[in-house]
Amino acid sequence: MTILTILGGGAWGSALANLASKNDHQVNLWSRRSSFELESAIAGTDVVVSAVSMKGVAATVDRLLSTNLGPNTIIVTVTKGLDPTTTRTPSQIWQTAFPRHPIVVLSGPNLSEEIRQELPAATVAASSDLAAAKQVQHIYSSEIFRVYINQDPLGTELGGTLKNVFAIAAGVCDGLQLGTNAKSALLTRALPEMIRVGVRLGAQAETFYGLSGLGDLLATCNSSLSRNYRVGFGLAQGKSLEEILHELQSTAEGVNTTNVLIDLANQRAIEVPVSLQVYRLLNGEITPEQAVLALMERDLKPEI
Repeated sequence: MTILTILGGGAWGSALANLASKNDHQVNLWSRRSSFELESAIAGTDVVVSAVSMKGVAATVDRLLSTNLGPNTIIVTVTKGLDPTTTRTPSQIWQTAFPRHPIVVLSGPNLSEEIRQELPAATVAASSDLAAAKQVQHIYSSEIFRVYINQDPLGTELGGTLKNVFAIAAGVCDGLQLGTNAKSALLTRALPEMIRVGVRLGAQAETFYGLSGLGDLLATCNSSLSRNYRVGFGLAQGKSLEEILHELQSTAEGVNTTNVLIDLANQRAIEVPVSLQVYRLLNGEITPEQAVLALMERDLKPEI
């Protein structure tokens, strides 16, 4: 039996707590609203799972730094986003703060509502520390939840992060009723854009063809359970971004990620045509129809 502490009481954190409990592990679930201190929640814990939103990562890291975290404790991050100040990923933030602890990224096509319903799913546990990745694999693997491992945490994390930008575009596509052909073309062009960004940031290209890249892209861009998809769908229906986010009553990480991604792309001269139109749409520069037209009017070129 492993002792886990889940940080964050949202849908995904609760789903991960349930998965671990069903595998007979001891689970402590902590959030900022908990009536007990973080210090007591992590006492004796083997694995800490950070399931907080991107905007809460830095504060959560600071909280954990002030505790007596065991020297062998594995830190698992499931947050999908980019820090607006540093443009770093959650795992990079955790690794900087805890350089001697194994950091594992858990990411894949894992819509939390389907996990809650105990529908079958698969995911990836990625870490430069292979033993830590294998331990997380054994903790979470079950008849309904298959866990694969790799040693490219950055690529695994970026796949889960960048697909949220394209999920907004996919929601626009469906909201405008542009059809299957258009959406297939969109997702096909989104994948090399994702790989282009990932490789420039230091990830391995092949990671994006797996569960945490293509797999998560397909799941998020084809489901109304995805908050980011619903952002795009709502924009296509003429709703304002503020109105949509109010209706969601939860975080749509793709909105912040899009803004940070465009800053990154400008700094490093990375071509991101789909993401750029999503950025312009989110910031009120163009309409959904104009965003589609801008993509269709790009210069003619070879596919590969």
